Amino acid sequence: MACRLADSSFLLKGPQQKRIHEHRFVSLYPTGTSSLKWEALPQYKPKNQKYVISLRRGKIVKAVATPVTSPLPADSAERRQELCENYGFRQIGEPLPDNITLKNIIDTLPKSVFEIDNMKAWKSVLISATSYTLGLFMIAKSPWYLLPLAWAWTGTAVTGFFVIGHDCAHKSFSKNKLLEDIVGTLAFLPLIYPYEPWRFKHDRHHAKTNMLNEDTAWHPVMKKHFEESPIFKKAIVFGYGPIRPIMSISHWLIWHFNLNKFRPNEIGRVKISLACVFAFMAIGWPLIIYKTGLVGWIKFWLMPWLGYHFWMSTFTMVHHTAPHIPFKSSEEWNAAQAQLNGTVHCDYPRWIEILCHDINVHIPHHVSSRIPSYNLRMAHKSLQENWGKYMNEASWNWRLMKTILTVCHVYNEERNYISFEEVAPEISEPIKFLRRVMPDYA
Repeated sequence: MACRLADSSFLLKGPQQKRIHEHRFVSLYPTGTSSLKWEALPQYKPKNQKYVISLRRGKIVKAVATPVTSPLPADSAERRQELCENYGFRQIGEPLPDNITLKNIIDTLPKSVFEIDNMKAWKSVLISATSYTLGLFMIAKSPWYLLPLAWAWTGTAVTGFFVIGHDCAHKSFSKNKLLEDIVGTLAFLPLIYPYEPWRFKHDRHHAKTNMLNEDTAWHPVMKKHFEESPIFKKAIVFGYGPIRPIMSISHWLIWHFNLNKFRPNEIGRVKISLACVFAFMAIGWPLIIYKTGLVGWIKFWLMPWLGYHFWMSTFTMVHHTAPHIPFKSSEEWNAAQAQLNGTVHCDYPRWIEILCHDINVHIPHHVSSRIPSYNLRMAHKSLQENWGKYMNEASWNWRLMKTILTVCHVYNEERNYISFEEVAPEISEPIKFLRRVMPDYA
């Protein structure tokens, strides 16, 4: 797999025009108390293959079988390239120096990336509404053997509604804030996602990205929780293994419907969103069943909804989960490192990126959530020009997913992640199964 490497120094643009030279970083994310070394990272050893095929462009590329113990220096560009091959990445970024702040990074972005354009915002609504309507038509007209394709399209299209609501929640859809809340609530209704509860929790995810206990997105499994009960252990092995691509369903249930998880000043808005969701379920579901029957409810609503959760889970996994990306305690956490160095850009087939409004262009979104989705590519290009060597990039491939599903399980301070196979081999058959059956193409 071709792996692009970065230079060893860069010119910081903006008000602080000074050259920063690379020292010999031993830690992956160098902070005063971190002792993580490159050689301590989990080693995923791909099967020996002479050639593999790139999903995105159809190129034939070589896959390199890497030894578990690398002879390369721990902080070298060659070692990062080796990890790229192992993990399915195009580039693994160099560690971001401690003296770089998130403001330094934001200041290098052109002002135009923050501009709200009503025409572009409503164009995204039109794209999602049209593609979703087309998907429903395809479901209605397709023979049974083509229904999976129709569900895949419709589930991807309805994910676009989520991204529109996502922009509304970040106040990057419209200058009219009341309109944003209305559009966001409506966009989330087909997904039966309560808008305000999600907005409150998601804001904390951005404020505490990859912070060990505070991030409200997915965490590594904590070993003490994993060992609490035999039933929990078996469930979590399946949850972080074979069914992880739809595990956002459990996140949706656990985080968004319990009033005890919200601050007192948030409860009023949370209740309004919950009332909207329950009203949609009480009115919309019976109407669908009345018109099409229970089978119609499964065909037209449930299967596209499961497709949406596949994308919700996949995007979340890929954006923030890799063996070399650490979760840090609040004492060690660094905002610039977490948002720029700890977020992953991943390319997908273009039709998916269009229907999902470039949500995969995720690094600029974490550098500043005020950037509208239609400006993310412009912002990403700017980040590549100024900070490119620190960025993690990939094109979706089987090895990337296999690494996440078979390696990134239990938190370990020195190695970031330990596989269930190492912690509890006696109940890790689901992980062993994934290693056997998942393709290893990169």
